[in-house]
Amino acid sequence: MVGLAAALFVGVFGFGNEIFGWSQYTLHEVQLALFLSFVLGILCGYKTKG
Repeated sequence: MVGLAAALFVGVFGFGNEIFGWSQYTLHEVQLALFLSFVLGILCGYKTKG
C-alpha cells in the first residue's frame, strides 16, 4: 500500500500538469499542497502505528 501511495504521489507530483492541465500559475501551489499532504500523511501514520 505504501508503494502504491508513493507511486501515485510521484506520478501526480511530477506529471500532474500534463495529466490534469494545471496552469503554470497554480502548478507550484498544487505541488506544495500535494507534498504537504503526503508528509503529513506519513507523520499521522507513524503516530497511529506507534
